[in-house]
Amino acid sequence: MNELLKLEPRELWKHFHSLTCTPRPSGHEAQVRKFVSGVGKERGLETIVDDAGNVIIRKPATPGLENRKGVILQAHLDMVPQKNSDSEHDFTRDPIATTIENGWVKAVGTTLGADNGIGVAAALAVLESETIEHGPIEALFTANEEAGMTGALGLRPGTLKGTILMNLDSEDEGELFIGCAGGMDAIATFDCGRSPLPSGYAGLKIAVTGLKGGHSGMDIDLGRGNANKIMNRLLLDSEPDYGVLLSSIEGGSLRNAIPRESFAHVAVPENRTQEFLDSLNVIADAIRREFAVADPGLHIEAVNAEPPDSVIDPEVADRLFKAIQACPNGVMRMSTEMDGLVETSNNLAMVKTGEKRIVVECLLRSSVNSAREDLQSMIGSLFALAGATICFEGGYPGWKPDQASPILKVMRETYASKFGNWPEVRAVHAGLECGIIGGKYPGLDMISFGPTIRHPHSPGEKVEIASVGRFWEFLTATLAAVPVKESDE
Repeated sequence: MNELLKLEPRELWKHFHSLTCTPRPSGHEAQVRKFVSGVGKERGLETIVDDAGNVIIRKPATPGLENRKGVILQAHLDMVPQKNSDSEHDFTRDPIATTIENGWVKAVGTTLGADNGIGVAAALAVLESETIEHGPIEALFTANEEAGMTGALGLRPGTLKGTILMNLDSEDEGELFIGCAGGMDAIATFDCGRSPLPSGYAGLKIAVTGLKGGHSGMDIDLGRGNANKIMNRLLLDSEPDYGVLLSSIEGGSLRNAIPRESFAHVAVPENRTQEFLDSLNVIADAIRREFAVADPGLHIEAVNAEPPDSVIDPEVADRLFKAIQACPNGVMRMSTEMDGLVETSNNLAMVKTGEKRIVVECLLRSSVNSAREDLQSMIGSLFALAGATICFEGGYPGWKPDQASPILKVMRETYASKFGNWPEVRAVHAGLECGIIGGKYPGLDMISFGPTIRHPHSPGEKVEIASVGRFWEFLTATLAAVPVKESDE
């Protein structure tokens, strides 16, 4: 028997185990959609798959509780596909290999998918249960949250019937989230002329690896290294000082993950190769010292390689390096309204070179729309001055905190009664789907909560087993405590 199937609550872990066996990276959700829909259909519940790929399953109230407010349990189907560079895992085909260490469930060399698989599993367990007391339930499983929130964006007004939305996608048990940041993708494209490599050059491959990475919202304030920024520092002065020619850079793989790795293929004049390596080692040592506490696993290496067939126009490479150097990354501003909350940030997420273009992608976040617009203008101006074409897309709204939320009051009192202490009330610097769904359903009373998950969006992702048990107890107790509809009071 798999270790997960022995954990309590078994009804939740059973479904999470099934999810680890079901490939579900963003954009490849057909199998998980079939699995989730099957749970609803097997129970004889109304099950809908909408045009955006969302699954909606409705369960009637426990007899006698038909007059309670309708609750929407919301979680997303997809997971972030991140793995270590030495892993051969195929997220579109292979099951996630899990292990248990010191009270935590982890994956082996890949992301675990607890974000948001635990939320999906909890909702499925509620749908399947014959003992949990609750009013009318709708389970909303949204598509493609991690790669653009297209499921939430495609949700049609009028589809949902409930008046309370419980988003099961937060990552700190004992905390209730009542607000989140909005976001916007910035995509800068440089046209790069290529030419054959002149004679007299040696090839080198430079690798930046070993960084923790993490969620570009939740972890952006932890001071971790950004592989794209580090690689750029290594190359910035090399082109004019040592005649280094750039062939390719591949850094980062997801817009909402702090980039953990970057790889560059360069050409160096044969008679200056050792000078360049000596200089690079000096810079690398300084960078390693900077991140000795926040990212002690940072590894920087340059090794001999075949000379590249072609190189990018040095003038374009110079503009690219200077633009990345100037591009803001990390926390831009902390909130003045809620202690400890990041208000505005930027994640310089990806740098990718092709035959004709170099693409730099950033994810901008802010809980203040005007601040996000100002950051958007800043980054747009920067890349325009560097000669790139810049576009912005995939924008989604934030979720303004409501301290007077009725469900917040119910859940605070329920948590205190059950566990003997009050939960913290916070907002989060991440793009929860609540902002989008709330925009389509004005007046929806929303809250987000979940178990304790650490290092989401990275192969270090893990979920605390004990916190899953408390999360489940809290969820089921809350469902029993949902108040009656105003019209029935």
